[in-house]
This record gives sequence, C-alpha cells and structure tokens, in this order.
Amino acid sequence: MSFDLSSIKKGVQHKAPRIVLLGVEKIGKSTFAAGADNPIFLPIKGEEGVDDLDVAKFPRAETFDDVLQAVTTLIKDDHEFKTFIIDSASALEPVIWAKLCEENNCESIEKVGGGYGKGYIEAANKWRDLMEGLDRLRQKGISVILIGHVKVKRFDDPLGASFDQYQFDLHEKVHLALQRWADSILFANSETIVKSEEVGFNKEKKIGKDLTGTRYLFTQKRPGHPGGGRGVYGRLPYKLPLDWAAFTTAAAEAAQTK
Repeated sequence: MSFDLSSIKKGVQHKAPRIVLLGVEKIGKSTFAAGADNPIFLPIKGEEGVDDLDVAKFPRAETFDDVLQAVTTLIKDDHEFKTFIIDSASALEPVIWAKLCEENNCESIEKVGGGYGKGYIEAANKWRDLMEGLDRLRQKGISVILIGHVKVKRFDDPLGASFDQYQFDLHEKVHLALQRWADSILFANSETIVKSEEVGFNKEKKIGKDLTGTRYLFTQKRPGHPGGGRGVYGRLPYKLPLDWAAFTTAAAEAAQTK
C-alpha cells in the first residue's frame, strides 16, 4: 500500500457497525438482533435463544474451528446476508478454552502455557483472530453483532465510592478488547426503581421493582451498566425501546447532527 500524498483522503466514512449487545437474562437480545438487515445467526454450543426465531442460522458451532469456518464462508461466498450475529460471545469463551486445551494437551485453561495466566493471554489471541475475520466481513459491508451475557461485579472507583455494576461476562482481557473494538456497546434491560419497605423492628429492606415491564436499550455508559459508541453511535439518545427499528431510526437521526 502506498502512503504518499496521493493516498490521503478526507471526509466521513460510514461503515457497517460492529455491535456488542449485552443484557440481562431473557430480556430479548436475540429477538432484537433478529430485526437487523438480512441477518444470519451463528448459535454457539450451550445457547438456545435463536431456536424459536424464524431467521437464517448456521448449525450450532460446537468448536472454535466451526466459528472460523462460518466466518470464512461469509467472507468468500456470494450471499445476500447483511448482518452476522454470534449468539453468544459468553458461550464462545469456554469453546475457545477447549480449543486451547486440545492444542496444549491440558485439562484446564489454567494450565495452558505452563499456567500463571498464560492460558488467558492465548485465549485473547484467539479472540483477536476472530475479530480480524469479523473486520473482513465489515469490509464486505456486513454488520456484526456479538450478543453477550452480563454478571454483577463490584467496581472500585479510584475517584469515588465503590459500587456494583453489570459487566460483560467474559474474562477481563477479552471483554476490554471487545469493547474497544466495538463501534457501539448496547445494554438491554427493563427499567426498575428501588423502594424501601418496612420489615419490622425498625428495619428496612430494599426491593427493586419493574416500573412498567417495558424493555429498553441503553446506549450510553452509566455507573451501573456498560454502554457507549463512537461517531454516530456516540450521539444516540441514552434510552430507546428494545426494537431494531427504533435503534436504526435513532442512528439515522444522529447522523444528521454534528
């Protein structure tokens, strides 16, 4: 590739987005992703969220090689799919660990490479291989959605008090890499309030209550949950209905603003 002055370009580039879609259990993450443009799902061993959806889907991936083969197929073959969805990244992690254990003749990811955390470094490299393949899909104009589960974990804020928050249910090395890679990080949940109720003997119990039962998509980071985006996806409203049409409409409107 030439890097002389003639190679310099200017202007905004609109590319197919790389989306990390996180959310609590049974909130409707797969259903939301199924509304994307010409989607095809790759269900991962252990996931069943796509079974009841009338969408195109590969056979369930049992190994990491299956995952790479599906990505390669979409890169090399002619097709009309516009969105590739991995359901889920959380289920893919143990599949990658199993691949490394096979390659290293080990019984546990903890023992790969002789231990001392080296297995998790090797796993992160496998994820980078996958991200490179997904970026090649993006070059073909195919959007990518990685669905992920969340866990509640304590966050020690160096600038304030510690608190619990929802985090991507992956090893830290991996979830940080994926969140840097993504153009948009979305978090799906219902909206709740916390009320205090008397339980006797001058004691109170805090109870979370669902306000309306409505499911929402949160597009920006808050202390309690992940979120955020770059470019257009960093200018979305904080809260949207958990609906693909609402998400794309908001993105189109954000693209018109400066």
